[in-house]
Amino acid sequence: MGFNELASGTERRWRIQSLMRRKQVDSDRAKGEGGGSQLAKELSILQLVAIGVGSTIGAGVYVLVGTVAREHSGPSLTISFLIAGIAAALSAFCYAELASRCPSAGSAYHYSYICVGEGVAWLIGWALILEYTIGGSAVARGISPNLALFFGGPDSLPAFLARVHIPGIDVVVDPCAALLVLVITGLLCLGIKESSSVQAFVTSLNVCVMLFVIIAGGYIGFRSGWVGYTVTSGFFPHGVNGMLSGSATVFFAYIGFDSVASTAEEVKSPQRDLPVGIALSLSICCLLYMMVSVVVVGLVPYFAINPDTPISSAFAEHGVHWAMYVVAAGAVLALCSTLLGSILPQPRILMAMARDGLLPSFFSDVNKRTQVPIKGTVVTGVSAAILAFFMDVSQLSGMVSVGTLLAFTIVAISILILRYVPPDEMPLPSSFHESIEPLSFQYMSEEKDVKLSKDLIGVNDNEKQSSGDGTSIDYPLIIKDNNQCNTFLLLHDKMNELKRRKFASWSIAFVCTGVFILTLSASTTCLPQYLVYAACIFGALLFLVGLFVLSWIEQDDGRHSFGHSGGFICPLVPFLPVCCILINSYLLVNLGADTWLRVSVWLLIGVFVYLFYGRSNSTLTNVIYVPVAHAHEIYRKSSDNVA
Repeated sequence: MGFNELASGTERRWRIQSLMRRKQVDSDRAKGEGGGSQLAKELSILQLVAIGVGSTIGAGVYVLVGTVAREHSGPSLTISFLIAGIAAALSAFCYAELASRCPSAGSAYHYSYICVGEGVAWLIGWALILEYTIGGSAVARGISPNLALFFGGPDSLPAFLARVHIPGIDVVVDPCAALLVLVITGLLCLGIKESSSVQAFVTSLNVCVMLFVIIAGGYIGFRSGWVGYTVTSGFFPHGVNGMLSGSATVFFAYIGFDSVASTAEEVKSPQRDLPVGIALSLSICCLLYMMVSVVVVGLVPYFAINPDTPISSAFAEHGVHWAMYVVAAGAVLALCSTLLGSILPQPRILMAMARDGLLPSFFSDVNKRTQVPIKGTVVTGVSAAILAFFMDVSQLSGMVSVGTLLAFTIVAISILILRYVPPDEMPLPSSFHESIEPLSFQYMSEEKDVKLSKDLIGVNDNEKQSSGDGTSIDYPLIIKDNNQCNTFLLLHDKMNELKRRKFASWSIAFVCTGVFILTLSASTTCLPQYLVYAACIFGALLFLVGLFVLSWIEQDDGRHSFGHSGGFICPLVPFLPVCCILINSYLLVNLGADTWLRVSVWLLIGVFVYLFYGRSNSTLTNVIYVPVAHAHEIYRKSSDNVA
């Protein structure tokens, strides 16, 4: 079977295999073949940290600490933030390796397209579109109430910015939210350097507000004796389970660092700067969260914290009423920075999907002057502004978490695939037909040789006969030529490698299936206990068997040449990505039936868009898949033919 017959994209067009086709990993050659205007490489480590911190620290921290302390963690809120930060760091490690190996726009969509396949990549990209649109709209709707405090209190905004209730249709429009989204959209259209500089400035002001809370609150705490830590219920008033439940809740406060990965194509030195930017932004967020929580639960007993305004009320308890305005300013700054970080990634994901043919080429246009995808940015901003103007999207905020957690899970799975079964075929355009055809016969010969080697090994192992005295007599293969011997050994190694890849593939499938069954059954309340226990045991067995095999077999040597080398390497594989899959799957399962019902409607729409547009317009529809080992020779022959 030749290359053309083996993996022709035309043959796969209307088959289920089209869901599994994978695009070429990033490389210098692939970059050189890409046409059109490219994004500007303007970002350094400091700007990446500003994007990561600004996208992560939203106004939620100004409210979340009160709710979680009262209902879950109590004085142990700091430990809840630490555990959640460690869990988020698992995903950050996976993102850091893939971002440095594959530094192109698209983030999780791009990684899953290279490692998993087109079908999964489409669903991830489609889910991220929903996440960033609703996330930006929800953030914008939260700015106007905080901004109103500086105009005298709630409902005190100027008439042209104030919320208005439309009778009859029971809709509250928010002109302030829509206007802010449009302003941010205009800023993003100016260029990545300009928008990242503004975000760095806003994020710095927000960090200064949090430092004020930490320093001033610490001073008050030392003077008052930290009354919050003297409660009779102890450090874990709701037990260790309450503290862990609080960790699951505050985990979502760390969502946002993945925005750094979406700007990979605009980083000056991605192999060095992207991992550092992701690590620093997550570390800064974790440290700030922990220090703020130490202060808040120390100033006021956890049961007396105001869940709506925990920080302001904590200062007010000690007579510092003016701190309310500082905290409100921090909330507005945090929301503006998060809004910018919510809208920034989506045009780049749209651009990556359009480059791959899954969306119209309209979204892949890059402005030659500003070097940003202006058309995609405008569409994203206008859509988010319309939602923010007409809809109260707070009820849909859970849908934001689905896209993020799905992305985190797929990125961890991609790390396992990269390490154990990296793609061994490369898609080439049909224009390489003349260069591929001569190698097709050679490839068929190698396949026959592998089959022959299997037969020879079988004869070598099985053709042993016993002599009369009971001893066994071997009839070894007689190889007359050293070249034949070397060829045989190479084919034997190749057969063992194919067997190792097969074991690794099944082990990854076992891990993912076991995690799904285990988390789903552990979170189910409508089934009899014996069924729950049986499902948990079965899922745990699948999970442990897959993990054991992955830890026992060797990783693929092809991982060293996968994508761009010299970047960050995720440690503790397979244990770290497997833990990441387990944590994110558990959080996904527990998001609630209503959230999943809404997300399912959006994903179903995405399935129809893919079936009727993306699948037939994909850039992989007419490609020919060839083994990676032969790709360089094919490129060389193609260059010779052109010359």
